[in-house]
Amino acid sequence: MSVHQDYLYTESHEWIEASGDVRRIGITDHAQHLFGDIVFTELPEVGRVVKKGDSLGTIESPKAASDLYAPISGEVVEVNTVLNGAPETINQSPYGDGWIVKLRPSDPSEAEALLSPDKYEEIAEG
Repeated sequence: MSVHQDYLYTESHEWIEASGDVRRIGITDHAQHLFGDIVFTELPEVGRVVKKGDSLGTIESPKAASDLYAPISGEVVEVNTVLNGAPETINQSPYGDGWIVKLRPSDPSEAEALLSPDKYEEIAEG
């Protein structure tokens, strides 16, 4: 299993960039393996304001459908429209081209409660 060292993680397998005025969010390599072939994504509208824990959209595979949850509160400033025609991009590059949304944090300190890469690895492998 791989994790990206510059990201923070949730127990529900989302990642978020650790710093910046706008932060990309996606699902982890571990999560995309659990899904198998991702066949559909439902993305939020740009401009939507979310609170930590709110659903940002849905990810579907033949095995399962699951919500993507906001790791921190903020405003959706961009969605990865590539996923509309190629949702499998998440499988191919979960930490790169397979990002799902970009969020402008309203309370960056919420990120302090997220998991470090090492802590996430312990949970995902446990």
